[in-house]
Amino acid sequence: MEKPLGIQSWAEEDRPREKLLLKGRTTLSDAELVAILIGSGSTELSAVELSKKILASVNHDLNHLAKLSVSDLMQFKGIGEAKAISIVSALELGRRRKTGEQRAKVRIKCSADAYEAISPELLDQPVEQFWVIMLSRSNQVLNKRPISLGGVSGTVADPKVIFKKALEDLASGIILVHNHPSGNLKPSRADLQLTEKLAHAGKLLEIPVLDHIIFTDNGYFSFADEALL
Repeated sequence: MEKPLGIQSWAEEDRPREKLLLKGRTTLSDAELVAILIGSGSTELSAVELSKKILASVNHDLNHLAKLSVSDLMQFKGIGEAKAISIVSALELGRRRKTGEQRAKVRIKCSADAYEAISPELLDQPVEQFWVIMLSRSNQVLNKRPISLGGVSGTVADPKVIFKKALEDLASGIILVHNHPSGNLKPSRADLQLTEKLAHAGKLLEIPVLDHIIFTDNGYFSFADEALL
């Protein structure tokens, strides 16, 4: 089989680095951007071809690509530890940029606002996590607190821990959030029971539970919107 031509044999304007310099970063495809990160391909594939193979494995979904670990990426021939780390690091920087955009005081007016506020923390997470958004009297976000980290199908939320953190933040109200990595938006019986328990505790402490959001990368379920609070 004839060996494919390497990037250096391409026309200068077609090489990813040169293309970025000549035409700007927005002209590059996802595969070309990944190719710049990894620098070189394998003996059989150019960097761009190898990048296309990696992207094809996740159906060209960058959110899915962001969930791959270093060891996952190293399963591709031509991707060693250093190249895998480069990809993971670049995607993590992208996630942190989203986090930085959320640093200004945000006022929660509806469930969509809560979903957007917690997205930087829960987007692309492969296991269940439970978070609480702490709100001021005017519904401004005071803090976003992680409560627990679980497995692929569950996590634990201790009411004592939740309200201890709420009292520390002087929160006037809280929004509960946990993610479903599976993408399933339907609340479980345990979700319903926990929400009822925490809502009752919140009333006693005068720190009302304003909503409980089930978070997925492609949408959310709001207990408040569905009149389950």
